[in-house]
Amino acid sequence: MSLSYRDDGIAFLYPENWRLDREENEDGWTVMLQSPGTAFLTLTLSRGDADAEAISVAALEVLQTEYPALEATPQAETIAGRLAIGHDIEFFSLDLTNSCWTRCLETEDGILLILCQSNDLELTQYGPVLRAICTSLKIEDDHEFLPED
Repeated sequence: MSLSYRDDGIAFLYPENWRLDREENEDGWTVMLQSPGTAFLTLTLSRGDADAEAISVAALEVLQTEYPALEATPQAETIAGRLAIGHDIEFFSLDLTNSCWTRCLETEDGILLILCQSNDLELTQYGPVLRAICTSLKIEDDHEFLPED
């Protein structure tokens, strides 16, 4: 991984052959990282009143409207030194099984929602990259060193 992203106290590393797009929305922003294939990662910072659990449930509900037969398992792990809650999700789309995981964690600026997705044909290739991006995530209010651009 050779490129870095840094804004609003959030930083992470990502591969140079992945495309990064950032979009402002009414209560925060979304960064989308697109792999050379179909795998992707989105980070959404929400500055609204919702807590991590509410955003985690809302993200799952949105996916359930699109993929009613999805299977989801609640998960919790530590990301950037913080408790991150969400779901590991599997669903069918275009005759392929897709693996997706969501994690929500609190920052001083709001709730950060991480969503990673890959079809299972690419999961062996891109799953470790998606995990590495999440592992590289740093939050400035942790008082940790953030990589420079």
